[in-house]
Amino acid sequence: MRKIPIYSHPAAGWPALISSTQKLMDYKTFLRGGISVFKSNQPQGGFDCPGCAWPDHKSHKAIDVCENGIKVIASETMTHKADAEFFARHTVTELQGWTGYELEHSGRLSEPMYYDAAQDRYVPIPWEAAYSLIAEQLGQLDSPDEALFYTSGRVTNEPAFLFQLFVRCFGTNNLPDCSNMCHEPTSVMLSRQLGIGKATVMLEDFEQAKLILMFGQNPATNHPRMLEMLAHAHEQGCRIISINPMREQGLSKFRNPQKPTHMAAGQSADMVDDVIQIQIGGDAALLTGIAKWLIENDKINHEFITTHTSGFEPLKQWLTEQSWSDITLGCGISQTDIINLAELVADSPATICTWGMGITQHVQGDDNVAMITNLLLLMGMIGIDGAGASPVRGHSNVQGDRTMGIHERPSKSLLDSLERVFKHPMPQEHGYDVVTGAKALIAGKLKVFMGMGGNYAVAAPDTSAIEQALTTTQLNIFVGTKLNETMLYPGANNLILPCLGRTERIVTTKGEQFATIEDSMCQIVPTQGKLKPVSDTLKSEAQIVADIATHVLGADSSIPWLAMSEDFDIIRDYIAQAINGFEDFNQRIRTSERGFHLYHAARHRVWNTESGKAQFEVPQYPITFVAAQMAAANDIDDVENTAQKIWQLTSVRSHDQFNTMIFGFKDRYRQTDRRDVLFMHPDEISRLGWQKGDRVIVTRQRAKDSLEQPRILGPLVLSEMDIASNAVAAYYPECNDLFDLETHAPESHIPAYKSTTVVLERVEANTSIATPA
Repeated sequence: MRKIPIYSHPAAGWPALISSTQKLMDYKTFLRGGISVFKSNQPQGGFDCPGCAWPDHKSHKAIDVCENGIKVIASETMTHKADAEFFARHTVTELQGWTGYELEHSGRLSEPMYYDAAQDRYVPIPWEAAYSLIAEQLGQLDSPDEALFYTSGRVTNEPAFLFQLFVRCFGTNNLPDCSNMCHEPTSVMLSRQLGIGKATVMLEDFEQAKLILMFGQNPATNHPRMLEMLAHAHEQGCRIISINPMREQGLSKFRNPQKPTHMAAGQSADMVDDVIQIQIGGDAALLTGIAKWLIENDKINHEFITTHTSGFEPLKQWLTEQSWSDITLGCGISQTDIINLAELVADSPATICTWGMGITQHVQGDDNVAMITNLLLLMGMIGIDGAGASPVRGHSNVQGDRTMGIHERPSKSLLDSLERVFKHPMPQEHGYDVVTGAKALIAGKLKVFMGMGGNYAVAAPDTSAIEQALTTTQLNIFVGTKLNETMLYPGANNLILPCLGRTERIVTTKGEQFATIEDSMCQIVPTQGKLKPVSDTLKSEAQIVADIATHVLGADSSIPWLAMSEDFDIIRDYIAQAINGFEDFNQRIRTSERGFHLYHAARHRVWNTESGKAQFEVPQYPITFVAAQMAAANDIDDVENTAQKIWQLTSVRSHDQFNTMIFGFKDRYRQTDRRDVLFMHPDEISRLGWQKGDRVIVTRQRAKDSLEQPRILGPLVLSEMDIASNAVAAYYPECNDLFDLETHAPESHIPAYKSTTVVLERVEANTSIATPA
């Protein structure tokens, strides 16, 4: 397959600055948003950018924000409002027909709203009346488990702690969060193998690494602040290898806006030495080949394995049984190329493995993370400088929310600690995650849905089914800053409760408050907005949760809900008592410019696992799983010919979106200005006798004798991408109805957004289809 550079310029640079400026203008927030840009990620009185969870560098920068961050800031700082006047002009039925882009640009939510079915419109409702309705409806449930409480990663630590406390005091662990849809295999497998489900590295380790293996991630689009560190590491002599079915053009060169020579003289820095273009879903097979060669050639760290690990012999036996023909079939890479990569691993004294959702969002996502961890353990790359595990989380505080207790499967130690501190019994049964919660919602088992941020129905698979299920509930509650699709499918009662944004001041009777977040490398940092709120009726998330808790649990509650929402120091004092690692929270967060790092036991080679040692894990799925799946879909035995009929589809995000928020239609690095596209390698397009611009219908391949209705997307416009053979890609979340709630990793339950088997059909330009609900 040819290498096809679609975008020939370096990442970032002038195009990024121009795009950022255009987006501030697009949202009509050039002054207000521009002021916020200078406050983003600043150590003294600044706010933490909601655009990603990449850590702040220790050195101070006058401007410390990327293009994506500016787009998120522009979205939040817009002064145009989706207020009572807006909703009076538009029925909910009409708004259901709007695109994600149109809803995103409709304005900031600015006052509490209630859905009036007679008018088919949202109408204003006083805060007190909204709280009373919530208390009434929750009080009518037969069981607390009939309510689902979802959390987005935009929520900061303090309100997240209050939210999980309220939900548990109400009596349920139904606390799904966006981690269930992005990095749950990371949390599950790192916890099992290392004793803690978080990165073992700090940002400084990237400056000392000699080899960085990047699995399934596209920093130029999804977390551009990482590019500077990759370019710096490369400059220091570090080898960087990208392992991805797609050759992302934004990873070749980087033009640093912080360097005048780069901007004025057109200079740029190299980042990636090579791209290993595996088949979709081939990560575990590739890692198996690397590990097999390392063991068979005695290139492993015996001392570390003997002293610090358990389970080596079963893994060694399993690796011995894997044939090179299966390995190469499973990953699409030759044995020679796999061995070359293994030799790099063997020669490196300090290796970091970093990964994104291209690793986790597969049926075999748990296996993928396990094999990355296995590789690091084989080489003793946990607990030394310049080495370790570095999952890169996308949302700014998804990791912090989990640390604060937003978890449907809480540990016994957390529940015991909450009971000790608050003298209140906590529910012991595990709750619903995103997948099981959506299934329960569709089955009619849930009567109340509450979302703290996020766009639950659109972010999850089976979007249409979830949207329809929301209309059957007794109450839906949405806390957020912007209107989205999930809010437009009301049940018997529907509330929109507008909250303050990350960039806005939180002022209470106790004065101006600040909150905290946890980045993807366990650093706790303060965040404090400085803008005047876009509306006087907005409340902080902490105040909304506290008010609801007071109304639902009763004024006689011994927990000082309102006092905590007025003084975040009180919340932090309780966190210090209840959550390990937060001792002296208030003092520590105030005495360091960049916050403090949570103690990470595995980083110090202390293993809080069942065995007391780091744990090797044998994968559950065959390494030829994807190839066999394609062969089965074709109902033939000749795997070599499956590409003629069956394709593996993966979801991708554009350069002009953040999660489900669509800022615009320009994907600069992929050179397209529309979202209804299907990406395919030009060699494959030619082989089929098709052309760029053709219309293609995508049909999800059903299991043989399945009674399920076909899942159909399109027609989509065929576009070029340097992607592996047998593979195509489409934009998330538009392709979500091709994915289902039944296809997920067995333990983490993460939906398989990154791999599903599809059939393609070229159609005439004027062909239209109706996608089955």
